[in-house]
Amino acid sequence: MFEDALKPLPEKAFDYFAAVHLLNRAGFGGTPSQARALADMGLNKAVDQLVKYESQPVEPVKADLFDNSIMSPLTDEQRETARKARLSNDEEALAALQRERNRKQSEDRKQIAQLQKWWIKRMIETPRPLEEKMTLFFHGHFATGYRTIEDSFHMYQQNQLFRKFATGNFAHLAHRIIRDPAMIKYLDNDENQKSKPNENMARELMELFTLGEGRGYTEDDIKAGARALTGYTFKDDTFYFNNNNHDTSAKNIMGKSGQFDGDGFLDVILARNECAEFMAGKLFRFFVNDFSGDMSKDQKAFILAMANKLRASKYELKPLLDAVFSSAYFYSAQNRGAIIKSPIQLTVQAVRSLRTPVRELSALASATDLMGQNVFFPPNVKGWDGGRSWINTSTLFIRQNVLVYLLTGRKPDMYEWQASDIPFDATHLVDHLRQPDGSVDMASGIEYLLRFNLAQSPSPLRLKQVMAFATSRGERLDNDRIIAVLALTTAMPEYQLC
Repeated sequence: MFEDALKPLPEKAFDYFAAVHLLNRAGFGGTPSQARALADMGLNKAVDQLVKYESQPVEPVKADLFDNSIMSPLTDEQRETARKARLSNDEEALAALQRERNRKQSEDRKQIAQLQKWWIKRMIETPRPLEEKMTLFFHGHFATGYRTIEDSFHMYQQNQLFRKFATGNFAHLAHRIIRDPAMIKYLDNDENQKSKPNENMARELMELFTLGEGRGYTEDDIKAGARALTGYTFKDDTFYFNNNNHDTSAKNIMGKSGQFDGDGFLDVILARNECAEFMAGKLFRFFVNDFSGDMSKDQKAFILAMANKLRASKYELKPLLDAVFSSAYFYSAQNRGAIIKSPIQLTVQAVRSLRTPVRELSALASATDLMGQNVFFPPNVKGWDGGRSWINTSTLFIRQNVLVYLLTGRKPDMYEWQASDIPFDATHLVDHLRQPDGSVDMASGIEYLLRFNLAQSPSPLRLKQVMAFATSRGERLDNDRIIAVLALTTAMPEYQLC
């Protein structure tokens, strides 16, 4: 019954604008020529190219791309020096130790800023957009913040972990996340000892990462889960299981009994129907419709079909994503323009689809922060709320400013962005509409630009307004006119949707 919700879109219905929709949702948008190439492939091959992206060559992520030694732990000799300084109250030595710590922290803050720019650049340039889109999904799902961790390399390691399992097996990723130094530090599991269990990781695993708040577990289950996770810690950049601190006694977790460790605890969770349903719901809101309020009958059916697919594949994500992106429901009118672009989506999609100059990566990182999404700095363990929380009077103003910056290189006075004189040739957006004499019909060009940039067909009133704006500046749809139309279009409320 529920599997009918995942019935595929008829091949003949996969047209150019369906391909645009797919590019926007399964990645961060694409140019008209990329959309045309996908449409020409047909639905099955287009989805395969995006989901089975391993065939697309990409620059490998090197383990040593960033410095792992900045926040490395003290050596035995350094610890002894610090101990002696404290015992003797040697103020000069203590001040020198503090200066060195401050220096390291300053260097590490510089590196996290470099890491932010590196990831934004990768999202913009990657030939595997779904890989980075799912890395972003997991960053918001297993949310871990630099301010608590204060180790940029650990954030880099975690980012690589999410990329490795981007469309892999969610269960395997869950087993790895309880061994991730950044997550262990963030949720205080390095302080989880059999003599004094710390419940933070066990609680968030159940409440936020796998089951959902209050779904199928009790406080006693959390306490038992915390005992299962005792001894899971790290040394420097590597997971370390401290057997001396691990509680080996029997535990009862959600009706199952055994001498569970962290893996056994997760296996109990992953066997629950609530886990697949919870993950299906989160992926639905990320890729299909970020509705607020009560779910419709169709939404419930689709999420349950997704959950069944996820269970049937033993948490392999590729079969689920393939089914979602191939489904008629995904392309239905009710699900186009049904997601509010996150700040990262807004910014990266603008560059990838319009092919604007990047301008300055630090400015883009600053802009996404001002709009409410500072990568590597999620607001809390819940991650970003998303949806309507992205939009308010302040963020809407910044959204408009960053698009003008990308289109023109002009920066608002209130931001410390670097102005850019790199020219933007926007004419590629309408190349496919050129007539034999090389010109583009104004009406056709304006209608296309609106349709390409807005998630749904523009209303007759909106089309009339933009046409009046464009023709008031002449009858030729040249580069300056296209940029002006884009500046107007990207300021529209409808542009905030994808």
